[in-house]
Amino acid sequence: MNRSQDNGRKQGQSKWYSASAFCGARGSAYCQFSQKRLKQAKEEAEKDIAEFRAQMEADFQRKLAESSGDSGANVKRLEQETDAKIHHLKNEASRISHDVVQMLLKHVTTVKN
Repeated sequence: MNRSQDNGRKQGQSKWYSASAFCGARGSAYCQFSQKRLKQAKEEAEKDIAEFRAQMEADFQRKLAESSGDSGANVKRLEQETDAKIHHLKNEASRISHDVVQMLLKHVTTVKN
C-alpha cells in the first residue's frame, strides 16, 4: 500500500470515528442519518474503485493486445535484418579470404633465425 492510499484510509477512519463520536453526542436519530450517509459514501467509494479497476484492466488488455499483435511483424523484420547481416558477412569473408590465406602462408613459410 503506498503512502497516499494509507493516508486516504486513515482519513476515512478518522472521519468515521469522529462521526461516531458526534453521533453519540447528538442522539439516535442523527446517528441513524449519519450511519446511512456513511454507508452510502462507502458504497459510492466502492463503486468508484470498481470503475477505476475496470478502466485500468481495460487499458492493460488493450495495450497487451496492441503489443502482441505487433510481435509477428517484429519477428519478420528481425529475420530479414539477420538474413541481410549474414549475407553481408559471407560477402566480406569471401572478398578477403584470398588475402587472409596469402598472409597465413607467408607467416608459416617465412623462417626466422
